[in-house]
Amino acid sequence: MDRLDSKQLHDMWTDLGMEVKLHDQLLENSDKLFRRDFLWQTDRPAGMKLFDQALHDSHGQRVAEIVEYRKAGGKSIGSFCIYVPDEIAIAAGVLNIPLCGGTGFTVDYADKVLPRDICPLVRSTFGMAISGTCPYKTLKDFVLGETTCDAKKKTWDLFGIRALEVPQKKKPADKALWLGEVKDFMGQLEELSGIKVTAPNLRKAIVKQNRKRNILSSISAFRKLENPPISGLDALLISQVALNMDIDNFISSGEALLEELERRADEGISAYPREGIRVLMAGTPSPMGYAKIHAAAEMSGLRVVMDESCTGLRYSRGNIAEDLDTLEEMIEAIAERYFDIDCACFSPNSERIENVKGIIEEFNVEGVVHNILQYCHGFNVEAGMIDNMLSDIEVPSIKIVSDYSQEDMEQIKLRLEAFGGIAENLKGDN
Repeated sequence: MDRLDSKQLHDMWTDLGMEVKLHDQLLENSDKLFRRDFLWQTDRPAGMKLFDQALHDSHGQRVAEIVEYRKAGGKSIGSFCIYVPDEIAIAAGVLNIPLCGGTGFTVDYADKVLPRDICPLVRSTFGMAISGTCPYKTLKDFVLGETTCDAKKKTWDLFGIRALEVPQKKKPADKALWLGEVKDFMGQLEELSGIKVTAPNLRKAIVKQNRKRNILSSISAFRKLENPPISGLDALLISQVALNMDIDNFISSGEALLEELERRADEGISAYPREGIRVLMAGTPSPMGYAKIHAAAEMSGLRVVMDESCTGLRYSRGNIAEDLDTLEEMIEAIAERYFDIDCACFSPNSERIENVKGIIEEFNVEGVVHNILQYCHGFNVEAGMIDNMLSDIEVPSIKIVSDYSQEDMEQIKLRLEAFGGIAENLKGDN
């Protein structure tokens, strides 16, 4: 569809019942942070312009696309977590819109109805809805939560939101429960859209979603190089917009970027002006609009060569077999793939510790930054368990606990600069 101009965008937001003046302030604040966190980089790949545009379009042109899709009879739902199986949504002709807020701008509005000492992601997301600055508020037929933390579960209850039951263990009975949840989800979407999920259309959806994940994995593979042609910051941005961007547009943009990264790698062009310590960013996700910790790390001379969070490897890891014959086999394979996600909601979660160890070896990681969103107790406690493993393999780590506010940016940079020096000395000793 044609791009909307400023007046058309404002008219659309008004039609959606938004608080347009306040939303303008939100966009202004978001653009300021984008410029601070991303545009200081001196040699970004040219292909990043497509993903920069997708970020800016997330409240504008992308919303217009969804409006047109719904006018044509299409259906859409909102979700908050990567446990929602995208393959089933695609096969049922339903757009799955990510609703996680990544801005501190709207947190105060949520504090009118939610406790202050719970997850900033929950407060940001519902603050956008309460303040009238979420363009997706009326563009969904229902919202689907999940049981990955207590703050989310009780918020779903408060706002009357249905939820997927994500088990807390990985025993056979838990797998059976999860398979039932996936089948129920498929039934809900079939009823919503009137489109039956069949083996042929689900296979096509699996192939398409695998292709999307393959692009993300291929971009990550370039970060294994001694001189990565793409920064951790830009890799994060790609993962963030991948959740919201039209999948076909994402695939075409990603394939174009991969060609450029191949050329940059062949020519020895690095995204970094100097060779800082190679670090893994571990822990909680950084949803669209939030890149403070990644920016502080790379501004401090660290090179983020992998991110194992839900806006990183946890989202792109693991494809689904494309040669399965029956619908039942495909549903079981989809359920298995999503059940393998190593969220900190599981106990025990030795799988995540082994995955982190594998990432360190594969990407030649020299230090780990635990990026912990304030009040995210699961990942905060689990950081200590990972540190026990890191001690055994002599890899240093630092834990940064923060929220969506920006006042601590300089303090975090100072801590990460000091950590880089310590890690560099340990590297020299070894």
